[in-house]
Amino acid sequence: MKAVIVSVALLAILACQSAVAQGNAAAGQSKSAMCSACHGTDGNSVVAQWPKLAGQHQDYLTRQIKLVQSNARAVPEMAPMVAGLSEEDINDLAAYYASQTIKYGVADPAAVSMGSQLWNFGNKETSVAACKSCHGPAGGGIPLSGFPALAGQHALYIANSLKKFRSGTVYGDDDSNSQIMVEVSKTLSDDEIQAVSSYIEGLHPVTE
Repeated sequence: MKAVIVSVALLAILACQSAVAQGNAAAGQSKSAMCSACHGTDGNSVVAQWPKLAGQHQDYLTRQIKLVQSNARAVPEMAPMVAGLSEEDINDLAAYYASQTIKYGVADPAAVSMGSQLWNFGNKETSVAACKSCHGPAGGGIPLSGFPALAGQHALYIANSLKKFRSGTVYGDDDSNSQIMVEVSKTLSDDEIQAVSSYIEGLHPVTE
C-alpha cells in the first residue's frame, strides 16, 4: 500500500514538472506584444494597478490565464486579449514571463513594522494567518502548491487583490487557493492591507 502511495506521489510530482516544462519562452516573447501595454515588455509593469508577471511561477501563470479565459477570474480588460489564445499560446506566454526577472520595489518605511508583523506572524487576535506560511519567508511562493511569488509586486495591485478577497471574491468553485485567501483576508483592516501590501513590494529574496 505504501509503495502505491509513493508511486502516485511520484507521478504527481512528475506531472507537475512536465507541466512546468511545457512552453517555449522564445515563442512566448514573440506573442507577448499584446500583453506589454499593461504588463511591460519584460513582465515588469510600470502601472501599479497591473501586476508584474516577471519571474512568476510558470504553472501559476498558466492557470491564471485559463481562469481569465473561462471568466472564472473576472478581468474585463484582459478577457479580449486571452479569448483566442490556444493551449500552446498560453504555455509559451507563461514560459516567457516566468523566465524574466522581476524588478523589486521599496516599502514605505512607515508600513514596515505592521507589514512585517502580518507577513511573518499574522494577527492572532483576528485569526489572520502569517503570509509567509503559504508564500515563503521572502515571498518566493510555493510552486507545487500553487501559491504565487509575491516579493516585489506592486503594493497597489496587492492591496486591490486583498480587498477583493476580503469581499468574498473567488476564482471559480474549484479554486482552493482563492478560497483560502478569502478566509485569510476577511478580518484584515484597511490599514493592515496597506501595510502588508507595501511590505510585500519591498520584499526581496536576499532577506531569506
